[in-house]
Amino acid sequence: MATDPETESGGADLPVVERSMAFSEQIIRWIEVVAAYVLVLLFAIGVLDLGAQIAQAVLDGSISDPLVVVSFIDTALLLFIIVEVYQTVVAYVESDDTRRIVRLVILTGIIAMVRKAIVFRTGEYADEAAAFTAAGAYTLLIVGLAVVLFVSRYAFDGGMLEQ
Repeated sequence: MATDPETESGGADLPVVERSMAFSEQIIRWIEVVAAYVLVLLFAIGVLDLGAQIAQAVLDGSISDPLVVVSFIDTALLLFIIVEVYQTVVAYVESDDTRRIVRLVILTGIIAMVRKAIVFRTGEYADEAAAFTAAGAYTLLIVGLAVVLFVSRYAFDGGMLEQ
C-alpha cells in the first residue's frame, strides 16, 4: 500500500496545525470586533461630551470665543477620525478589499493632519522657525496624502490599470 507523503511524519500534524491556525484567526476576528465596539463606545461618549461642551459654552457665554469654537471643531474632527478608524476595523473584519482599507487609512491620515492644521497655533512653538518647520511638515503630509489618495483612485478606479 502506497503512503501519501502528506500524511507521513510531518504531514500527520498538518490538520492540527490548520485547525490551530483557523482558531487563532477566529480569535483575531473576535478581538477586531471588540475593537470596533470600543470605537463605537468612544464615538458615542465623544458626541455626548461635545454636546455637553457646546451646551456649557452657550450657558456661560463663551460660545462666541473663536478659541472655544476651534476646540469644538477639533473635537468634531477627532470624532471623524474615530469613525474612519472604525470603518477600517470593519473593513478588516469583513476581509474587505485591500484598496478600500488603504483608502480609509489615507482618509484617516488626511483628517488627522487637517485637524492639526486647524488647531495650529504659532505660540505653541519656541520660535518662528520651529512654527514654520511644523507648518511646512503639516503641509507636506497633507499634500502627500492627497496625492496618494488621488493616485490610488486613478490607478484602481478606471485609470491606468484598466487600460
